[in-house]
Amino acid sequence: MALKYAVNNSLSAITSLPSGISGGALNLISTQTASSSASISFTSGIDSTYDSYVFKFYNIHPATDNVKFTFNMSTDSGSNYNVTKTSTAFFSRHSEADTNDLLLYGVDDDLAQSTAFQPLMNRLGNGSDENLSGTLQLFNPSSTTFVKHFISDTNSYSDNDISYEWFMAGYGNTTSAVNAIQFKMSSGNIDDGIIKMYGVA
Repeated sequence: MALKYAVNNSLSAITSLPSGISGGALNLISTQTASSSASISFTSGIDSTYDSYVFKFYNIHPATDNVKFTFNMSTDSGSNYNVTKTSTAFFSRHSEADTNDLLLYGVDDDLAQSTAFQPLMNRLGNGSDENLSGTLQLFNPSSTTFVKHFISDTNSYSDNDISYEWFMAGYGNTTSAVNAIQFKMSSGNIDDGIIKMYGVA
C-alpha cells in the first residue's frame, strides 16, 4: 500500500485525504441568534444526511436570574417538543476565591421517562456578564430502530464569581426519527447568545 504524504512535509500542503479516510469534519448547517427570544428551534436540516449533530452554544444569556437552559426533541417537525427522555446529570463548581469547590450528582436535573424539557445548565444568572457556552451532541436522530442518545457539556459564569460545568447525558426513548430541536430557559427569555448546528461527517 502506497503512503500519501505532503511533498513539503507540511500539513497545510495536504489538499485532500485518501479515499476511505473520514475527516470527521463539522459541517455548519444553521446559525441562530437570540434576541429576547422565548425559544430557539431548529426545524430543518436534521435528517439522515449525518449520523450525528452537534449544537454549539456561544454566550447564552438569560433575561431571568437563576434559571435552567433546557432542550427537547420533536418527531413531528416541531409541532410538539415532547419526546420521552431518561437522563443523568452531574456538575462541578469552583469560585474565583478558590472556594465553593464541589462535584455532585444533579438530582434535580435528571429525567426518568419524562417528556419535560431536559436541563443542560442550572443556576444560570442574568448579570450583565453571566452566560454559558458549551455543546450538545445528538446521535443518529433519523434512526427508526434505536433510541436517540445525547451528551452535553456546558460551562457557565454564574453567582457573580463561580464557574459551573454541567454534564448531561441520556436518550430520547423513541424509535421515531427526531427531526427538530428546541432550546429555551426554564423561565423567561433567552436574552442573547448564538446557537450553531453542525452535521458530523
